[in-house]
Amino acid sequence: MRRDRGPDDSAGQEPARDAMPAVDTRLLVREEGVKGYLGEFRRRLRSGELGSIPVVIAVIIIWTVFGSLNSTFLSAQNLSDLSQQIVGTGMIAVGIVFVLLLGEIDLSVGSVSGLCAAIFAVLNVLNGMNEWLALLLAVGGGAAVGLIQGFFFARVGVPAFVVTLAGNLAWNGLMLQVLGASGTVNIPSESIVAKLYSTVFSSPAAGYVTAAVGVGLFLASSLMDAGRRRAAGVPFRPVAEIVLRTVVLAAIAFTTAYILNQYQGLPLALLIFLILLVVLDFVLRRTTYGRQIFAVGGNIEGARRAGISVSMIRMTVFSIAGAMAAVGGIFLAGQIQSASQTSGGGNLLMNVIAAAVIGGTSLFGGRGSVWSALLGALVIGSIQSGMNIMGVSNAVQFMITGAVLLAAVVVDSLSRRSQKAAGRA
Repeated sequence: MRRDRGPDDSAGQEPARDAMPAVDTRLLVREEGVKGYLGEFRRRLRSGELGSIPVVIAVIIIWTVFGSLNSTFLSAQNLSDLSQQIVGTGMIAVGIVFVLLLGEIDLSVGSVSGLCAAIFAVLNVLNGMNEWLALLLAVGGGAAVGLIQGFFFARVGVPAFVVTLAGNLAWNGLMLQVLGASGTVNIPSESIVAKLYSTVFSSPAAGYVTAAVGVGLFLASSLMDAGRRRAAGVPFRPVAEIVLRTVVLAAIAFTTAYILNQYQGLPLALLIFLILLVVLDFVLRRTTYGRQIFAVGGNIEGARRAGISVSMIRMTVFSIAGAMAAVGGIFLAGQIQSASQTSGGGNLLMNVIAAAVIGGTSLFGGRGSVWSALLGALVIGSIQSGMNIMGVSNAVQFMITGAVLLAAVVVDSLSRRSQKAAGRA
């Protein structure tokens, strides 16, 4: 028999006074100190949250092996050259990271990089256009190409694989058309593109000041973020943890500066690459737009229901990939001081995709970082540099690089499976 609820019924009453409030597990970890962090680290490993651990271990192993086989590999000159050589590939890989965060792929970035290098060379060298304007038009052309491909993917509904595969052919054909009958345009050594790649700050102070500024900005931003979180009543990193992270970063930054100063100094190309990484990392991690990219890549239907314009995110991400392909292509053109019919070809596409994946960005979307491009490019570049020093043939280099890429994808797949089993995917 149904009875109407009276004033003494439990419905509508406040929770019991002795009910325990929910406690964020991150607070418990930090309260336990070193023991808590070690336990959290083991839990993350068991649940497949590997982060950058595999690629850092890979770099250590690669450097140890090649360094033991030939001392030239770890020389200041080779490491300095390596820091410049990875910039072009790394720039393009950054754009691939953005696309992979959506769970998609862009197969056109190699052709786009060659096309934009050709646009700059023809406008500036053959037609006498102001080099800065030609540079701006080349990068803008890359962004426009990415936007066009994003439109067909996001608005028309053509799969990204098909759109970018068609783009790979079409943009390569347009590059050949732009270059004309000669097929090659040499870029003068005094050109801005050549200088962007070859300029080195020889003063030791440049490297150390850059390291100090980078570490100082990291410390300041970490403290400010902790302060905002404390004021909002949400978990925040304690000062001891921030100091430890800063010390580790300082050790890496100043060691790098010291090694570079043992040869010629700080390369401008590397400095520009690092600045772009910091800016784009801020965009991904600290802005609404960046969080929307992760949301679309992690759960597209959930993102749509949350009011996110999925088509806008997709189009702009492909535009960013096109712009970064243009920047990378320009640095590659500056490296060889020419734009030719082979620009953007060869194994460039495979290397940039491999760099993004090896660096830790998931092929399944929703997980990754722009720093993956740096780490992955460092792995690829180190393998190629070491094998070149050892006189290993290109055939063997391709096979080893392919094996490393497969290993990275296997680690990513196993990590995702472990996270699903742990209920964290």
